Order: sequence, then structure tokens, then C-alpha cells
Amino acid sequence: MKADIGLKFTDFISNNNHPCLMAQAVFKSQQAVIKEYDKMLSSTTVNGIIKDLKDFLKKYSFEDQEFYSFIAIFSKETIDSEIEFENKLWQLLNCLHVMDKEEWDPSVSKDPTNKEFSFSINGKAFYIVGMHPNSSRLSRQSPYPAIAFNLHVQFVKLRSDGVFKTVRNKIRERDKELQGNINPMLKDFGTDSEVKQYSGRIVNKNWKCPFDSK
Repeated sequence: MKADIGLKFTDFISNNNHPCLMAQAVFKSQQAVIKEYDKMLSSTTVNGIIKDLKDFLKKYSFEDQEFYSFIAIFSKETIDSEIEFENKLWQLLNCLHVMDKEEWDPSVSKDPTNKEFSFSINGKAFYIVGMHPNSSRLSRQSPYPAIAFNLHVQFVKLRSDGVFKTVRNKIRERDKELQGNINPMLKDFGTDSEVKQYSGRIVNKNWKCPFDSK
């Protein structure tokens, strides 16, 4: 990865009042794994993400209390609108799912309409955060189109430690200070399907997730 790409993304998270305290902590402790790809929907990108996520999981200690994040940056992708990014995001997730040789993480649902859904790849559940320069949410206006893969088990740990609500409320307060309002798509796991949060676009109640689990 080119050094300037990683530096720009690090600066976006670390030095611009980014509301996500967890993301800032991950970058501060240098526990963000950043990988650069070209276009979002190329076969090289799909195969590369699967391989790199597999390597990421091999190195991750599920007994560790530290938080890590895998971030895929698409340095040669051009995004002109939120709709375009949303479409490409779900096309990419569908491609990753088709190519994935592992079973779906049994701790979460594979039905995108289910409140217990979380995206699974290489046998582990991830909460997906899509970002791009034209996002309507300032917290997602990254310098390049990107996707953060955050392990679902990390949020489970926060809940079991009894600190999830405190962290969540602080993030929402900071998001309101930055944007002027809280992202209306943000819901707690188990109260609504998290798929509505992935792209960062505000969707209505009739929106249907374009994901088809095999």
C-alpha cells in the first residue's frame, strides 16, 4: 500500500474529531490492518480480500481483550453518489459470499431481514462499515471508498463487560456534535437488521437488502 493512502485514512480517523471512539482507539494503538485494492468489483479484489481476511483472522486472538479492525481501501474506485456506493458495496459482499468456502458463523443469522443478522466471511461474523467521499454522514466521508470489517465478537465482549451502552452513547453524542444529528440508521444489535447501517445511506422502511445468502 502506498504510504500516502494509509496516512490520509489514518488522519481521517485520528485527527478530525471522528465520533467513533473505538475506531480512534484502534488506530491509536496501531491495531488497524489496512489493505489497498484497486476497483471494488474486480476478481482480484474479491480474492484478495478473502485471503487477507483469512490472514487477519489467523493472527487475531479471540481471547484477547484488544480491539482490531480490517479496512479495505479501494484507491482507484470512483464513487459519484451514495446509491452507487451502496450498489457496489452489496455487489462486493455478494461476490465475497459466493467465493467464501467457509460455513456461515453459527452465532448470527444469514437472513438479512433477521434482527440477528451479521455478515459472515471465513466463518466469522463481521459488522460492516462502508465509507466514501460522497457520504451524507461526515463520519463516513473517507478520503477513498473503503469498507471496515469489524468482528462481531468484539461488540459481544463490550456487552459482556457492561460497557457497550456507555461507549455507544458517547459515540452518538460525538456524532451529533459533528453532524448536528444522530445517524437515524443506527440501531442496537437485535432490535433491527444491521444491514441498513452498512452503506451509511439513509434508507426508508421499504428498502430491501440486495443480499442473497447461498
